Amino acid sequence: MGLGREEEVEVRRPPVFKPGERVRAKRMVKNDGTYPRKEIGEPLVQKGDMGYVRDIGTFLQMFWIYAVEWPERGTIVGMRGKELISLDNPQTAPDGDAEAAVAAA
Repeated sequence: MGLGREEEVEVRRPPVFKPGERVRAKRMVKNDGTYPRKEIGEPLVQKGDMGYVRDIGTFLQMFWIYAVEWPERGTIVGMRGKELISLDNPQTAPDGDAEAAVAAA
């Protein structure tokens, strides 16, 4: 009997992105209630926004979380690798979406 959708433990591999790397958002990210001074559901990052990885952490000891600074928005938002495309290293797209990364750059 399955326990629902099981996901790969990302932290068994090195992080895909590095601090200082330029990235672009692959999708809009809304506040789920964990971002202070913003309403739940308010957009924090728009698809196509460009930012910089500032730090790397983990969530549930399974997933890499990238603290990304979005200068145009004046925010730092925790993002999953699958939500980002590297503008500095398009071949390192976490889901093999290197073609989209090249097109986005």
